[in-house]
Amino acid sequence: METFFNNLTRFKALSERGQAMLLPLFTRLEYKKGETLIRCGKPCQSLYLIEQGYCRAFNIQDGLEVNINFYFEYETMTHKNSYVFNTPADFAVVACEPMIVHRVDKPELLEATRLCPELEEAGKKNLELIAAKQERQMQLFRILTAKGRYEFLEQHDPELLQRVSISQLASYLGVKRETLSRIRNKRMRSATL
Repeated sequence: METFFNNLTRFKALSERGQAMLLPLFTRLEYKKGETLIRCGKPCQSLYLIEQGYCRAFNIQDGLEVNINFYFEYETMTHKNSYVFNTPADFAVVACEPMIVHRVDKPELLEATRLCPELEEAGKKNLELIAAKQERQMQLFRILTAKGRYEFLEQHDPELLQRVSISQLASYLGVKRETLSRIRNKRMRSATL
């Protein structure tokens, strides 16, 4: 856990006391592909730091799964609104491959931040990163065409294009699978010219 923790840059600046208070709060969990981390309709009062594997956030719209986001190694995953406001989650999160995560629950984390104020700053930075990722994804859909969204992911999230299935990626980009296949084929052809 300590090696994993040291790879999370937002926690590197913590003092030894801060690290000593924070590390014991985490519970190491393993999930199999398809297992649920966050259930839609239930409050999410935990943060999940991903050590290995990735997961997807999705909800159901008109009977179809719509992928909202993907979370990979060294990212923190939660349902931000549910976590902050203690409301039911409006999406689910499931493992897309075997995962190892480290979960910390909000009550214990709040008590630790009360006793060690530097933890509050690290927590704020962590929530800011989550919010920034969500904001970037919203901008992606407000501004860019489907082709532009794909090109953006090629430049900024190539891992997502390599690891996520074409069906899930199409859902995430808001296009049909056939449309995404055409975009990918055109991009590959233009890259070889």
